[in-house]
Amino acid sequence: MSEIASTPEAEAHDHTHADVSGGWLRAAVFGAMDGLVSNTALVAGVAGAGAGSRTVVLTGTAGLIAGAISMALGEYTSVKTQNEQLDLEVAKERHELEHNAAGEQAELAEMLTTRGVEEGLAREVAEQLSRDPEVALRLHIVAELGLSPEDKPSPRVAAISSLLTFSVGAVFPLLPYLFGLSLLWVALVSGGVGLMVAGALSSRFTPRPWWYAGLRQLVFGGIAAGATYLIGLAIGVGAAG
Repeated sequence: MSEIASTPEAEAHDHTHADVSGGWLRAAVFGAMDGLVSNTALVAGVAGAGAGSRTVVLTGTAGLIAGAISMALGEYTSVKTQNEQLDLEVAKERHELEHNAAGEQAELAEMLTTRGVEEGLAREVAEQLSRDPEVALRLHIVAELGLSPEDKPSPRVAAISSLLTFSVGAVFPLLPYLFGLSLLWVALVSGGVGLMVAGALSSRFTPRPWWYAGLRQLVFGGIAAGATYLIGLAIGVGAAG
């Protein structure tokens, strides 16, 4: 009987959460979408200007390499800066805890009170938690910044994720040209398929249905490709005239 009674409680606590700390997932999704949209638009613009297949491939490949490196460096710098800023705030909070312990304890009690804990109990809990400076530090940082110093994303992981996924996304509109099929509409279809698939895959980490996420990315990519195609067409016609 005791086993049966304990099962629901065990099941109720047997769950995990996705990584939402801004590490590899955000960088991977952003990289894939950026690679698909930017290179599909780039191919559309160059082909719309009347460039030959070799020029389209050269331009698309250059866009892939430059974009992937730029994404990787940007993600690394962004995440590194965020982590350094968090370290700075942790150092400030640690200094306050060391030099103004009473004030920080009162602040912690006030935080608990605003979250629904009775005032007397909040003071007792704050006093107990403040006995361990590291526990008090983590509580203050999470409550005030919404970030945990123990869950900092890795700049290297973010950089590698964005570089790889950007490259994969950017190669989709180039595939027909690489296989000798020099037709813009086929390249646009290939890029559209990539956008739809990438959007659908990203929906696994959101409450959105797969078709909504896929169509949303397809529309975004279509707008970008349409705009650059028209610009390329205008430049091409103007140059020809």
